[in-house]
Amino acid sequence: MVNLIEAQKPLLRGLMKLAGVIPHTVEIEQNTVMNFWVPAETLKRGKENKKPNKPIVVLIHGFAAEGIVTWQFQVGALTKKYTVYVPDLLFFGGSTTDSTDRSPSFQADCLMKGLRKLGVEKCTIVGFSYGGMVAFKMAERYPDLVQAMVISGSVLAMTDSIGTECLDRLGFSSSSELLLPNSVKGLKALLSVAVHRKLWFPDRLHRDFLEVMFTNREERAELLEALVISNKDITIPNFTQRIHLLWGEEDQIFNLDLALNMKWQLGDKTTVQGIEKAGHLVHLERPCVFNKCLKEFLASLHAEDRKQQ
Repeated sequence: MVNLIEAQKPLLRGLMKLAGVIPHTVEIEQNTVMNFWVPAETLKRGKENKKPNKPIVVLIHGFAAEGIVTWQFQVGALTKKYTVYVPDLLFFGGSTTDSTDRSPSFQADCLMKGLRKLGVEKCTIVGFSYGGMVAFKMAERYPDLVQAMVISGSVLAMTDSIGTECLDRLGFSSSSELLLPNSVKGLKALLSVAVHRKLWFPDRLHRDFLEVMFTNREERAELLEALVISNKDITIPNFTQRIHLLWGEEDQIFNLDLALNMKWQLGDKTTVQGIEKAGHLVHLERPCVFNKCLKEFLASLHAEDRKQQ
């Protein structure tokens, strides 16, 4: 029987190519490769040693799906004015490593190396959920690369207290039970807390999604374990970048109060914007509103850049 999710992949890839981005594999180091969706013109320019003529935006996905599935409604909305890169983090979408390091810092380091090899010198990062934690690490470690960030449904780091409170509130015993479902019932439970509007899909579609999107289970479980740090080990970096927290107001996983608390912790360069009638998957649930807010922030960044030049 045909897997309906797998059957949709050629259509999604075709839409990405119409938007001007194509898949490209980058060797980060020996036995570590990352898949990127990159502008076709970038690869051509790379051969001619030319720099991109549009600001660069990097879209970093969350834990339940690879890059172009996560950002399917954002890529086409951005490519007219921005050079867009969509990486697949390690153990998603064909990106692999034989390293045993599962930390967000390692993901950030590999992503930085991949972007550098693609000729990216400066960029704005948009990070969702798990991808937001990787984005924070990138901004902390490589401020020369990351000019600004848009973060959605994420936290600086997954501390003991945040993780325990979130799981207790949602009724899950572990992060793996929540984010690595192995049954239709488990996937339905994840979706029920990830969106504001209740969705209905036939069980077959849930089964097909589980088969296609939840690969590399052992490695992804290790990624989840490596996320959690002790409360006493958390430090608030002194970010130099502007940070925009773009949130679904009904996010049940990382609620709006967490975003407001982060804004207080991060200081005056950080702003918060809520999108009503949207949950954790705000970029998929209300893509038009999300894209409008995202583009307004990006436009404000580049207006500032022009004033400074």
